Amino acid sequence: MNVSNIKPAEGKLGIMIVGNGAVATTFITGVLMARRHLAKPVGALTQYDKIRVSTPAGTKYLAYNEIAPIASLDDIVFGTWDVYPQNAFQSAMYCEVLQEKDIMPVKDELEKIVPLAAAFDKNYVKRLDGDNVKQCATRWDMVEQLRQDIRTFKEEKGCSRIVVLWAASTEIYVPVNMEVHDTIEHLEQAMRDDDRNNIAPSMCYAYAALSEGAPFIMGAPNTTIDIPAMWQLAEKMHMPIAGKDFKTGQTLVKSGFAPILSTRCLGLAGWFSTNILGNRDGLVLDEPDNFRTKEMSKLSTLSTILDAEKQPDLYADYHHKVRINYYPPRGDNKEGWDNIDIFGWMGYPMQIKINFLCRDSILAAPLCLDLCLLIDLAARAGRSGIQRFLSFYLKSPMHDYTKDEKPVNDLYRQYTMLKNAIREMGGYPADELED
Repeated sequence: MNVSNIKPAEGKLGIMIVGNGAVATTFITGVLMARRHLAKPVGALTQYDKIRVSTPAGTKYLAYNEIAPIASLDDIVFGTWDVYPQNAFQSAMYCEVLQEKDIMPVKDELEKIVPLAAAFDKNYVKRLDGDNVKQCATRWDMVEQLRQDIRTFKEEKGCSRIVVLWAASTEIYVPVNMEVHDTIEHLEQAMRDDDRNNIAPSMCYAYAALSEGAPFIMGAPNTTIDIPAMWQLAEKMHMPIAGKDFKTGQTLVKSGFAPILSTRCLGLAGWFSTNILGNRDGLVLDEPDNFRTKEMSKLSTLSTILDAEKQPDLYADYHHKVRINYYPPRGDNKEGWDNIDIFGWMGYPMQIKINFLCRDSILAAPLCLDLCLLIDLAARAGRSGIQRFLSFYLKSPMHDYTKDEKPVNDLYRQYTMLKNAIREMGGYPADELED
C-alpha cells in the first residue's frame, strides 16, 4: 500500500440497513455465507476488481484492499429497521430470492438480526402496512428516536464506525422546496414544526445518521439527501453521502449501451423500457405517486449521455418511455425489456432489442457491499459531502443542480471516476483521464 493519510479500518463496522426485505436479506446472507467460505461475493468490485496503479517500480494491478485500507467482511456487523417484525432469517425465507440451502448455514446469525421499529409514514408508502413502527409525535421526535437507535446499536455491538444504508421502498415523490430544503436551519425547523409534506421519513434517517457521524447511502430514488440542506449537513459533520437509487438491471444496461450510440455517432429515435416485477418493490411502485419517483430517476440516464446540445442531428428529438408493471408471479426475478429505435447513414432506421431476465436483489446485493465499504473508506479518508465517484453504482447520480452541474451517467466515465478516487485515497496518482 502506498503512503496516504487515511485512517486504518480498525474495529467493527456496523452496517445499519433501512429495510429488512429482499435486498437487505440477500445482501446480509451473502456476506455471512462469503465469510464462512460457503459462497462467493460475485459482482462486488471491492472483492474482485483490480486497478492499474503507477509506482516507482512500474505499473501494477492491485486489488482495492491492496490500494487502500478497506474493511474486512469479517468485521461487519448488521442491524436493520423495518415495518415488519420478522427477523432476517424469516424475511429471507419469505422473500424467496435465495434457496433454502443458501440460507440455512447462516440461520443462527440471521435469526439474531431482529429489525428495530421503523420510522414510517403510510402516506409515503401506501402499499405497506406493517406494525413494527415507531410512535413519533413529530418529525423531530422521529429523528431523535433514530439517533438513539444508532447510538444504542453502536454501543451494544461494539462498533467503531457505522454506515446507514437505505434499502427500503421508494417513497412518493417529494419536490425540492427551497423554502424548506435550502438550509440546515430551515430543514430542522420544518422537522420541529412536523412538516409532513416536505419532510419524508427517509430524510429523518439521513439527518439522524449524519448527526451521529455515520455516512448515509440512499439506495432508492427518494429526494432525501438530494437537497442543499443535507449537503450542508454532510459537510458540517465531515461525513460522505451517496445516492440515489441502486443501478441494477435495466438502467445498468442503458448506462452501458447508450455510450455505444454516442461513440459511433448513431442517432436515436426512441427508447422504450418496460419492467415486469413481482416483489415488494413492484407492489410499492404499482402506486402512481411512488412510481413517479422511480420514473424521474430512470428517465434521467439518457439525456446526459446522448447530448442534444452537442449532437442535435442525432439526439435532439428522441422519445423516451419507461414503464414498471407489477406482476406477482414473477417475484424478485425481474424482466427488463428495451426496444431501441436508432438511425444511421442517410437516416435509415434500425432496431435493437434487449431482454434482460435478471434477479433484482442478486444484482443489488454486491452494490450494497461495495457502497458500504467504499463510503466507510471515504469517511476515514476525510472525504465529505456528495461522493460523485460512487455514481458508478447509482441510477440517478447526485450533483449540485443549483450550480447547473450535469451528472455523469456514462458507465465507463463513472468507472474511471471510481478508480481514480480509490487511487487518490490510496496515495497513488490518477492513471486515467475522466473525460
